[in-house]
Amino acid sequence: MAGNTFGQLFRVTTAGVSHGPGYVAIVDGCPPGLPLSEDDLIPDLRRRRPGQSSIVTQRDEDDLPEIWSGVFEGKTDGTPIGIVFHNRDQRSKDYGDIKDKYRPGHADFTFDAKFGFRDYRGGGRSSARETICRVAAGAIAKKLLTQAGMRVLGYVAQVGPICAEIADPTAVTLEQVEANEVRCPDSAVAVEMIQLIEAVRKDRDSIGGICQLVATGVPPGLGEPVFDKLKADLAKAMLSLPAVTAFEYGAGFRVATMRGSECNDAFIRKPDGTIGTETNRHGGMLGGISSGEPILCRVALKPTSSLPRPQRTVNRAGEPTEIATKGRHDPCLLPRFVVMGEAMFALVLVDHWLRFRAQCGHFA
Repeated sequence: MAGNTFGQLFRVTTAGVSHGPGYVAIVDGCPPGLPLSEDDLIPDLRRRRPGQSSIVTQRDEDDLPEIWSGVFEGKTDGTPIGIVFHNRDQRSKDYGDIKDKYRPGHADFTFDAKFGFRDYRGGGRSSARETICRVAAGAIAKKLLTQAGMRVLGYVAQVGPICAEIADPTAVTLEQVEANEVRCPDSAVAVEMIQLIEAVRKDRDSIGGICQLVATGVPPGLGEPVFDKLKADLAKAMLSLPAVTAFEYGAGFRVATMRGSECNDAFIRKPDGTIGTETNRHGGMLGGISSGEPILCRVALKPTSSLPRPQRTVNRAGEPTEIATKGRHDPCLLPRFVVMGEAMFALVLVDHWLRFRAQCGHFA
């Protein structure tokens, strides 16, 4: 099956299914000499793992990585980094009832249409559990970006109709994000978000929302002018994640109501002597290339499709029936999604950073 590899110079390939033995991630293109161990991956994996609070799925996985290759004497050696995860808390019996039924909002029908059969246990290859590989690879990418002076951070900006009030997204810290279980840096609004998630969970329902992602310290010049624009690769990266239905950067959809004189950002010489813009409605990218300003993206996630309440559907023969999904599912995907979004953001940035370094001779 194609479509399992992401990136050009920094390439990530994933394999595995939710209710199989486990997952494998291959990270190819990481420069040699980067200090790396399992301990570098664990913090982000813990932010992604199930069972971390009462408002996420209660599947109990330790999600401990095993680095099988690509690291020698504590440093990357330039060869592919192989990372293995074992599934230890599968409950495949929870999915026996849906073997021949199509779950609304899921890829069940489309997988059947494409391949003629599907792994119905937890969604198989389309399960969000696959993101464990992306988060591990993203942790490596983040470490490289940190050495280059860049930082990627995400947080929950909205759950249902409840919105956080964040004056300056670039000033948000990891400590503020991790201060509560919903990962919203607005502590007062976070309480309301948690209450809403608990309410929809008790109602056997789910709720969606928005994740804000911010990259700072990104130098100007990353990205390609035509098909591999930085914004295009970021959009692909985010939309490749489960449940993401919309992507915007900078002023986003607000530009539809603006005039050019309102939308453009004036260029200025900054106090440190560099050239930048007075405002950042362009979201840190112009012509698909980074401008040196913070890159600001927002992604919208739909409510979790797996619901314990009955929903109308059909079986593989097209006969009407009902389905109530068993198993353990997030009533809101946002709290665990934050680190997934960060990982994909970091993978795009590090790939374009390596590409920039390979071609930035600037010959006259």
